[in-house]
Amino acid sequence: MKNIAVVYGGYSSEIIVSEKSKEGVMTFIDAQRYNRYPVLITKEKWCAVVEDQEYLIDKNDFSFVMKGEKINFDFAYITIHGTPGEDGLLQGYLNMLGIPHSTCDVQAASISFNKFTCNTYLKGFGVAVADSVLVRKGNSFSSEDIIQQLGLPCFVKPNAGGSSFGISKVKKADQLTAAIEKAFTESQEVIIEQFVAGTEVTCGLYKTPGKQEIFPVTEVITKNEFFDFEAKYTASKVEEITPARIEDKVRDRIQSITSLIYDILGCKGIVRIDYIISDNKIFLLEVNTTPGMTVTSFIPQQIEAAGLNIQDVFSEIIESELS
Repeated sequence: MKNIAVVYGGYSSEIIVSEKSKEGVMTFIDAQRYNRYPVLITKEKWCAVVEDQEYLIDKNDFSFVMKGEKINFDFAYITIHGTPGEDGLLQGYLNMLGIPHSTCDVQAASISFNKFTCNTYLKGFGVAVADSVLVRKGNSFSSEDIIQQLGLPCFVKPNAGGSSFGISKVKKADQLTAAIEKAFTESQEVIIEQFVAGTEVTCGLYKTPGKQEIFPVTEVITKNEFFDFEAKYTASKVEEITPARIEDKVRDRIQSITSLIYDILGCKGIVRIDYIISDNKIFLLEVNTTPGMTVTSFIPQQIEAAGLNIQDVFSEIIESELS
C-alpha cells in the first residue's frame, strides 16, 4: 500500500485548526487502500506521530525511521492552514523532492494566500471584489485617508492568514489604528476592506483530469457581529445551510465563478471559495486552498449534500496525482 503523509501543524495561530483538520483527514483517507501517517510540522520540529510516539522527519528526503524501518512517503495530504502549508513554501519543498501532494503548486498557493494580491489579480478577470487598502508593517498610514476611501464600517484583516485570527470590524474612526495593530500580530501586511452587506456563502470544488465536481453552495448565518473565529468553531454561534437558500440562477453563477477562479489560479485538489451576495452581485471574499477538514467543516458538509462518498473523493485526488 502507498504511504500517505497527513501533514498538519504550521507556523501560525491556525495550528489549532489544523490539528482538528488532521483528525478529519485521517478518517477521510481510506485505511484499506493507504497507510496513513500524521506528520506534524512546527517551527520547532518536523515529526511523524504514530501511536503517540514522535519520529523525527529527515528533511533531506521527507522520510522517517520507525522500529528500524525507513518509511518513505508516496504522497502528502497537506492540511496546514497558514504558513508553510498554504502559501507555497511546503509545496516548493515537496516539488523539489518529487513527492506528489494534495494542494495547489507554488504560484497558485502564494497568490491565493495573499488576500490583497489575489483579489487585485482576480479583479482583472472581472471578478467582483470589495475596495481595499494594503498597509505594510513599519510603513506609515493615515486612518483618515483610509476611512475616506473605504467608508465605515470596514474590515481589518491580516493579509496572510485565516480562520478569522486578527480580524476586526471597525465601526468608528478611533478604532481603526488599534484594529490594524491587532492584525499585525498575525501578519506583516494588513488589508482593510470596504464593508459589503449581504448574504455570505461558500462553495467548494475539486478537479482531476477529465472531471470536475463543484459542490452545493453553503449559506452562512452568524449570530456574532461577523463570521469570526468563535462563530466558525462554535456550533451555537452559526447556522450553516447546505444547499443555500438562494435562487438557482445565483447558485449556478456562484458555481461558475468558483470553477473559473480555480482555473485562473491553476488550483489543484479541494478548494473552497467564499463570497458575499449583495444586491444580486457576487463579491469574492477569499480563496481557501487548504480548507478546513474537521468533520463539521463546510467541505465535508458539501460533499455529503452532493451525495458523494468522502473517502472516494479523497482517493480520487490521491490517485490523480500518483498516476
